Amino acid sequence: MSAPEILGDIPDGVNFNDQGLVPAIVQDATSNAVLMLAWMNREAIERTLSEGRVTYFSRSRQELWRKGDTSGNVQRATSVALDCDGDTLLIRVDQTGPACHTGAATCFEGSDQ
Repeated sequence: MSAPEILGDIPDGVNFNDQGLVPAIVQDATSNAVLMLAWMNREAIERTLSEGRVTYFSRSRQELWRKGDTSGNVQRATSVALDCDGDTLLIRVDQTGPACHTGAATCFEGSDQ
């Protein structure tokens, strides 16, 4: 598997919040649907960039989690971009199965995506 396309100086250019986290907007690389919003710390970003499988940081469990390890609904990063302020990531993914833990295709219920 090839590493995702990286835009910007990631992770060195990221402006993390006081908890050491940055929000990540997740978008389907094929349909452009916005799938979910999650949080990442430096280690989650580095793992995502090195492995290609998307890893997040769970604020409720205070631990890393790799999307799809328990559900099978894997996300493989195709690109990672840092916004102009350095405080939000956009991760485009090839999504296997639904993105939302409820079983919905996207976490944004009622969207036309």
